[in-house]
Amino acid sequence: MVADGLLTRQRYREVPPRVDYELTERSRELMPVLAALARWGYDWTWSAPRAGEEVNIGAIFRLAPGLLEPPAGLEGAVELVVEAAGDTPERHYLLQFAGGRAEISEVGGAEPSAAVSGPVAAWVRALGPDGNADGLAVSGRRALADAALDGFARAGTRRAAAAA
Repeated sequence: MVADGLLTRQRYREVPPRVDYELTERSRELMPVLAALARWGYDWTWSAPRAGEEVNIGAIFRLAPGLLEPPAGLEGAVELVVEAAGDTPERHYLLQFAGGRAEISEVGGAEPSAAVSGPVAAWVRALGPDGNADGLAVSGRRALADAALDGFARAGTRRAAAAA
């Protein structure tokens, strides 16, 4: 995908080794397609993880531009932190609301006005259809953090609302 111009690759000189991939403008044109697949996944396949199954929280965050519909007039950046567990390092994502759109990155960007952090299990509960964010810590601008969490929860409840 890097060779095809869909991703840029950034390698860090760290131990353990780390590589980040970012979407290019060319790949951003695919966001409506990816968003449709993500919404379908939320609508039809979201459930509690089975024994031994891992949920890639970062993969869900990366679909934010297609999943989230920020409230009108809401602007700012939220740092989303997935706490370290075992051999897995802590991961930081920056979700920015601007101009009625959501953008996500893993490196740099705007100074966050809010932060939400927690372990993977708490993120799984918060991002799922129940939207239970009790296990997450929120700091900074609460309305901004709530908009991010509520946006993911709404994405997970669309099918339930349509069926009612």
